[in-house]
Amino acid sequence: MDQADVIILGGGLVGCSLGLALAAHGITTIIVDPADPAVTLAASFDGRASAIASASHRMLDAIGVGALLAGKGCPIESIRVSDGLAPGALDFAPAEADGALGTMYENRLLRLALHQAATAHPAIDLRMRTRAVTVDRDSTGVRMTLESGAEIAAPLMIAAEGRNSPTRTAAGIKIAHWQYHHNAIITAFDHARPHDNCAFEIFYPAGPFAILPLLPVDGRNRSALVWTVSERDAPGMLKLGDRGFLAEAEKRMGGFLGPLSNLAPRSTYPLGFHHAAQITAERLALVGDAAHGIHPIAGQGLNLGFRDVATLTEVLVDGKRLGMDLGDPQLLARYERWRGLDTLMVAMATDTLNRLFGVPGKAASAVRRFGLSAVQAIPPLKARFMAEARGESGDLPKLLQGEMV
Repeated sequence: MDQADVIILGGGLVGCSLGLALAAHGITTIIVDPADPAVTLAASFDGRASAIASASHRMLDAIGVGALLAGKGCPIESIRVSDGLAPGALDFAPAEADGALGTMYENRLLRLALHQAATAHPAIDLRMRTRAVTVDRDSTGVRMTLESGAEIAAPLMIAAEGRNSPTRTAAGIKIAHWQYHHNAIITAFDHARPHDNCAFEIFYPAGPFAILPLLPVDGRNRSALVWTVSERDAPGMLKLGDRGFLAEAEKRMGGFLGPLSNLAPRSTYPLGFHHAAQITAERLALVGDAAHGIHPIAGQGLNLGFRDVATLTEVLVDGKRLGMDLGDPQLLARYERWRGLDTLMVAMATDTLNRLFGVPGKAASAVRRFGLSAVQAIPPLKARFMAEARGESGDLPKLLQGEMV
C-alpha cells in the first residue's frame, strides 16, 4: 500500500495548486484525477480565461509556478464598471507603485504550468486517468482502492473535485444551492482598438457583460468575453453565425473597442450558487468548488479556491511542525473557522450584487448609477473595493502575502 501525508482527489487548478503548496513545505501528496491530460491540456479543450488576483499570484510565485507563467498573462491595470452604457461609470485604477490588480490567463496555460510543476515534483505522486472505487475513512486514517487496483493511504483526504463533488455527497455534507436561470457564454475576439490592460464590466438586466484583457496575438488586440444571458436565450446565441454574434457583442459594448473580428469557439455553462454547510468532516477537507460555487460577477471563483489552498496549507504545515496527525480534528476545525465566514461573505456579496444589478427599470438603474458615482467619489470606499479585487482583504494566510509558511 502506497502512503502519503495527504491524498487529494481532483487534479485541476485548485487540486494541483494545493499539492504544490504542500510539497513546497515538505508534505507529500498523492493526487488522483480521472481526466486524461492529453485532452485537458489540448489547446481546443476549454476557451476559458481566469483573472488571478494579485494575492493569488503571490502564492503561485512562492510555490514556484509563477516562473512557468512568466510572460503568458495580461496584467489587469484598471477595471471599469458601468450600468449599461449610461454615464457614471466606476473606474478602479491603482497607483503605479501598487502594481496590477490581477493577471488574466487562459485556463489552459494555468493547467499546463501546474501539471508540469506537479509532474516534476518528487513530493507529488500524480495519478491521472484513474479514480477511487472504494474509500475507507475512520479515526485511524484514510485508505483507498483505485480503478487501477492500486491501494493508497494517508491521514487526510482533500476533495478538490469541483461543484458536483462525489466525496462531499458521500460524506453527507449538505449544501445550500440555487440556479440563477442564466448561462455564461464564453469566448474571445480581436478588436481594432487596444484595451489598455483594462477589464470592463457592463451590467445589463440579464446579467454582466465582461470584457477581459488578453495578451496580443501576432500583434492583434484580443480580449476574452463572459456574457451572461437568460438560459432560454443561450442556445440561440450559440447558433448565431460569427458575424451576427460579433455584431450583437459590439452593440452591447457601444463599439468602444472598435470593430470586432476573429471570434473564438463559443461555450456555455449554467450559472448557479452553492455553499457547503461545512467544509470538513472526519479526516476530510473540501477546497475550491467542492466547498463553494459563486456567480462569476466579480471574477472571484478561482481566487476563493486559491484562498482555501493557502489557508489549508498553513494549517497543515503548522500542525506538522507541532508533530500532530494531519487529520486531527483540531486542525480541521481551525481550517473550518478560518475559511467558513470569508467564503460565505464573498458568496453572499456576489449573489446580492447580481440580484441588485438585475433589477429592471429606469428607477433601479438611476439608483445603481448613483451608487457607482458615490463609490467613485469616496476614496476609502474605493480603496476597499480594490483590496477585494486584489484578494487582499481579511485575515490573509502567509502564502497570499508571498511568504512561505
